Amino acid sequence: MDEVSPRTSPEPDPAPPERGKGGLRRFLRRMASSKAELEAEELQKTSGDEGATPITACSARKRHCVAGTLRTVTLRPRGGAPALEAELYDGTDVINLVWLGRRRIAGIDPGRRLRAEGLVSVQDGRKVMFNPRYELRGGS
Repeated sequence: MDEVSPRTSPEPDPAPPERGKGGLRRFLRRMASSKAELEAEELQKTSGDEGATPITACSARKRHCVAGTLRTVTLRPRGGAPALEAELYDGTDVINLVWLGRRRIAGIDPGRRLRAEGLVSVQDGRKVMFNPRYELRGGS
């Protein structure tokens, strides 16, 4: 009589991506996207949740509320007076926030989430907001 070896069941497949409402599509997009693209997408979502205007949609000489993450913070004198300049990125574009007469503001550091409101102007092709009202958000 032939001996029958016990059959082992194959290993179960890992959990499939979530189903419904584009779950598989979202999973595949996340797998194919770079880290920078995913971070930009997340920033866009959180900025929108805060009621902010996407920076790319901000027009010159109008008041806007923007939100994002500070990329750089530098001290750059303007006209002989100190000026603290920060670059805010929201996943769509960047805007420079400039506080005239300031050398340092507590909490204004690279990597920090921030919501700012003020008049947008364009200088040398870059969007700028001078002395904006701001609110520090979660972050580093």
